[in-house]
Amino acid sequence: MALRIPRRLFHAGAPTGARSCPQLSHRGRYAVLKRVFVAPDPGRARLRFAARAVLGIGLAVVVCGLAGHSLTGAVTGGLAALLALFTVADTTVRGQAVTTALLPAVGLPVLTAAALLHDVPVARDLTFLAVTGAGVYARRWGPRGHSLGVFAFMMFFVAQFLHATTAQLPELYAALTLSVLSAAAVRFGAWCYERRTPPAAVPAPPGGTGLARVTTRQAVQATAGAGFALVVGQLVSGQRWYWAVGATWWIFVNTTSRGETLVRGFRRVLGTVIGIGLGVVVAVPVAGAPVPTAVLVAVSVFGIFYTAAVSYTWMMLWVTLLAELLYGLLGVLTPGLLALRLAETGVGALGAALAVLFVLPVTTHAITDAWIQRALRCVHACTAEAAARLAGHPTADPARRVAELEQLLGRVRLAVAPLVHPLNPVRARKARARSVLNLLDTCAREIRGLVAVAADPEASHDARLAAACRRVEAAVEALTDGGAAAAEPLAAPVPAPRTAPEPSPAHGPLAHLHGLERALADLAHPLRAPAGSSLVDA
Repeated sequence: MALRIPRRLFHAGAPTGARSCPQLSHRGRYAVLKRVFVAPDPGRARLRFAARAVLGIGLAVVVCGLAGHSLTGAVTGGLAALLALFTVADTTVRGQAVTTALLPAVGLPVLTAAALLHDVPVARDLTFLAVTGAGVYARRWGPRGHSLGVFAFMMFFVAQFLHATTAQLPELYAALTLSVLSAAAVRFGAWCYERRTPPAAVPAPPGGTGLARVTTRQAVQATAGAGFALVVGQLVSGQRWYWAVGATWWIFVNTTSRGETLVRGFRRVLGTVIGIGLGVVVAVPVAGAPVPTAVLVAVSVFGIFYTAAVSYTWMMLWVTLLAELLYGLLGVLTPGLLALRLAETGVGALGAALAVLFVLPVTTHAITDAWIQRALRCVHACTAEAAARLAGHPTADPARRVAELEQLLGRVRLAVAPLVHPLNPVRARKARARSVLNLLDTCAREIRGLVAVAADPEASHDARLAAACRRVEAAVEALTDGGAAAAEPLAAPVPAPRTAPEPSPAHGPLAHLHGLERALADLAHPLRAPAGSSLVDA
């Protein structure tokens, strides 16, 4: 049974058990900065992700240079390496290697079609829209389909960005192939940290059949939105119209519902505005000078990869700065070009907004409950793994579950984003949504602490830990099962002792388990409601 959160909960004050709600207004002011600079980074995964990207892309560009490729070839290679490192997200290293090997198989034909149709506008535009729809539809096959769809779209986009012609195809083929190989050498050879810490499963979108399938509806929406962006974008600029199509495409990436897409569109425009302002100060004065541009490109790449998981606005800031630096290298960067980029981004965002509002819309409440339920079940799994680790089971690996929980909480935040957005005028509903997110964040914090303690070889298991873990698991089951379990109040959590007669190795895990029990008990208030009500109305 899907989790149900009553509408009334978002029209009144905060829930009784939300102890930290008085801090929400203060947290709200600095949410973006804290999300970027103080966001949890279990195992320093984001830091390693970003550092490895700089190394892999840098190697790809150097290899292209040593091969004698022109600036166009080097830019193509660098972007291909960026995509290979950014989009491939299979759950196993073997799966990642297979997907990476398949990238040229989809990228080269699309690149060829884009170059061949360069001077045939109608056929080029129709092919671009077909690639857009197919790229989104491919998400139904999971992370691999998503990666290949993104790579195919971006190869067509890159061909427009560089005005690629058939005469340049041999060089572009070589640059793409060498760059994917260079990125693979870094990812699977020089710096394969996933072998030590298996990557968490990437959350998949809800299923369905036919037009009930989210990926099918999104494919239709993306094609319609891209069609609008293509036509209006060409009216704005016959040379840079593809920016509008690219904006529409990326607004649809990693979104599911109407509300998510609208918020992502706003953040894309906001990040572009800030990035253009930064570009005026940084990229325009540099004017394509090789050494400072190379340094700033490396910083931008790091920023893209480091902030992607926590703030789309910040990621777009770095993407915009990277584009400005590349245009500086190509010798065409001017303030007028920056204004044009902003206008085309606005067109793309408008196309995406119109598509999700009027073409097979996917409502927010149809998505939110499923993500919250999956996050709570992951809390259950994390607790079980940590308990097994404390009991001495050598194969128990709660660290991987923590990474999965972080990803699922990211999906919950994305789904609830329309409610907590600063432009949402319903303040009471916004406070309610924030209280739910705050309590889920508390669960994640206690889980991280529990896993950190469980990793200590001196941590031990006793009867109190087993009992506390059972209570946590029962609390999650009561929140996710519904029916009779949800009709009865949760048992009050056993308070952690204020003083212990003798320090015990179990004291640390118990403190985190008691904190987790309290957070789950508090979550029972907003998560329980009669059938037919939901978290949001959007």
